[in-house]
Amino acid sequence: MILIIMLPEPFHDLPDEALTQRDAARGDRLFHQSAPALGPIFVVEGCVEMIRHSEGGHKIVLHRAESGETLAEASLFSPHYHCDCVALRDSLVVAMDKTLILSRLDRDPAFARALLRRLAGQVQGYRRHIELLAIKGAEDRVLAALAEISQPGSVMEFAATIGLTHEATYRALSRLVIRGLVRRVSRGRYRLAGKRPERL
Repeated sequence: MILIIMLPEPFHDLPDEALTQRDAARGDRLFHQSAPALGPIFVVEGCVEMIRHSEGGHKIVLHRAESGETLAEASLFSPHYHCDCVALRDSLVVAMDKTLILSRLDRDPAFARALLRRLAGQVQGYRRHIELLAIKGAEDRVLAALAEISQPGSVMEFAATIGLTHEATYRALSRLVIRGLVRRVSRGRYRLAGKRPERL
């Protein structure tokens, strides 16, 4: 049985049969690369991320979704997933049925327009992420990332998000603190020096 959950537009009025609730423990894989694409996922609680691994074995985070966010919308138009999806923390998610969503697209222009708006917004976010990953110097990339997205989770999670090793990220953060551009607000948590620290 699905909990009473307000999904974001345009998924908020999908029928119950289009939704499957799932608990995922930290480290559980929700789907893996090359598996048949079944549809998008909404994160009710917790945090999940879509990842790939480089040839050198480094984890690259393609997208991270926390409570209230969706991921894998592109699976609607692909026969297979193109990355792994792993729970970063214990999470509750709702999987949305691809077949029923595509059927709705065919017969509901308002639903189709709302989905296009959502996907367009995601493209903008991905472009900003690509621009961030293109910054060459580790210090410059860390500084830009703190300005753009702050620090999601631990330093290791932050490093994966911005495509650096955690060692390079720690070194860059240390140098930025010495230069007075970044401050350490608590153990493992950093903010731009001009930003007021959040409550942790």
